[in-house]
Amino acid sequence: MRLRGTVRAVALFEAAKGALALLAGLGALSFLHHDARRIAEALVGRLHLNAAKKYPNIFVEVAGHLTDARLWLLSIMAAAYGLVRFFEAYGLWNERRWAQWLAAGSAGIYVPFEVYEVSQSFNCISVGALLVNMVIVGLMINALSGSHLDRGHKARR
Repeated sequence: MRLRGTVRAVALFEAAKGALALLAGLGALSFLHHDARRIAEALVGRLHLNAAKKYPNIFVEVAGHLTDARLWLLSIMAAAYGLVRFFEAYGLWNERRWAQWLAAGSAGIYVPFEVYEVSQSFNCISVGALLVNMVIVGLMINALSGSHLDRGHKARR
């Protein structure tokens, strides 16, 4: 029963990631027919960031290369990612084995990249992302290994 609660917590986490992706996609569409570079420069200035520094400069440069076609593509990709996350969340919430495999795989695929990131720059965000994905992989492996027991128990009811 406790495992069910943790799997449902992962389902809520995945649904939140899906919602965030959809919001990002809608946000990208709001830049259609606008000068994204000018907006990025204004945002960097409003946040009192140094535009000559690495990350603010990258942000402004990327915004300068955005076209309406790229914004549409980004929005479509964000919508597709969000729909996959909602699909996964639905499956996890309803204790579907395929969703547990999907969650384990989609979290596990990032682990090698996050290990590399932690080795390059040890900070709270990179360590946190690594730990979250490792916990999700562990929970899903635990759920998958016990799911044959759950099915047998449900069949006897």
